[in-house]
Amino acid sequence: MSSTWILGGYQSDFARSLGREGLGISDLTQEIVEGTLEAAGVDADEVDSVHVANAFGQLYTGQGHLGAMPASVVPELWGVPAMSHEAACASSSIAVLAAMAEIEAGRYDCVLVLGVEVERTMPGAAAARTQQAAAWVGHETDGVDFIWPATFDRIADEYDRRFGLDDAHLRAIGELNLTNAKDNPLAQTRDWRLNERSFGTDDRSNPPVAGRLRRNDCTQITDGGAGVVLVSDRWLADRQGAATPGGASGPLGRIAGWGHTTVSLGLEAKLRRSADGGADPSPFVMGHVRRAITDAHRRARIAGIDDVDCVETHDCMTPSEYLAIDHLGITGPGECWKAIEDGRIRRGGSIPVNPGGGLIGGGHPVGATGVRMLFDVAKQVSGTAGEPQVDGAQRAQTLNIGGSTATTVSFVVESAVSR
Repeated sequence: MSSTWILGGYQSDFARSLGREGLGISDLTQEIVEGTLEAAGVDADEVDSVHVANAFGQLYTGQGHLGAMPASVVPELWGVPAMSHEAACASSSIAVLAAMAEIEAGRYDCVLVLGVEVERTMPGAAAARTQQAAAWVGHETDGVDFIWPATFDRIADEYDRRFGLDDAHLRAIGELNLTNAKDNPLAQTRDWRLNERSFGTDDRSNPPVAGRLRRNDCTQITDGGAGVVLVSDRWLADRQGAATPGGASGPLGRIAGWGHTTVSLGLEAKLRRSADGGADPSPFVMGHVRRAITDAHRRARIAGIDDVDCVETHDCMTPSEYLAIDHLGITGPGECWKAIEDGRIRRGGSIPVNPGGGLIGGGHPVGATGVRMLFDVAKQVSGTAGEPQVDGAQRAQTLNIGGSTATTVSFVVESAVSR
């Protein structure tokens, strides 16, 4: 079975508002396709298959059938098989899994994967409400203005009930990611002016949103996209210099392992299942998230997080990163606060998390987030991440969730140069 290699990738500037530029989702798709192919050093006629991820396109823009959009805006892709994928915030990780399956099966050798999302087409409150489509509509959305802050506030409540939780640790996650984003030239919040009040409980500087969550506990409404070119062993063997990391002259990294779980849409069913007396009691609040992570470790043939140098995780809200810390194994269950206090998740720590700002700092174009994460860890293990670079990173992991962890995907990516 062939390995899957990340040949190269591209990300748009997440601080842009495409509507203000007179652009739409077709223009974004063209930018991502052309930028990704150029970065990977391949021509459109070398692409065997295309996968397009998008979560809310029809709701935000009215445009569906996005699998056909690449061929619509890049004529050289006319006739190339393409398909679209939707799994809320995990949409583009699912697209990557589908592309990997094609490569592993020997069907195709060079596959383009992109995620695109245009969300800034309506006022912010309406844009946020639109995303309730990723929850269980009519079961957990009625009477809730902002479903995702409310959902992750409920997860924070569950941590508080099981282990205790100090809200200051959530504030610290938001502060760390917004600070990391200052060094990321594509981050949505890189030019924000922030001060110590921005991360406290001052209602003017950091307004309440839902329960214990405030503005800087939450990610943004974002326009943006990202893409990668994935290739097989056979494709690399046909080209000279393939063992040299760094894009057009060789792959950025290899996808060494993956994990994928899907469970119920509803949040409460997940919390009941993992609780004492539940159908699948677990020391972890979301046992199925832990399983996706350990499946990725097992497939990568590593013992656990101690064999990983850095992480890109899903911080759509600060409680989602708080949950990631113990589920990844950085701490024991419920002890996430220890990693926040001792600095191990900082860029210079023993296991940096979201060194480029994550979703809170970097931005969250929902259908593109999984590919953006994958591209970022590929840059880390190839030493091409720029200011957010983690010194000596050779192996990195992603954790991407859709909805209230209904869909969870994790990848382990290794340097193209053997350890």
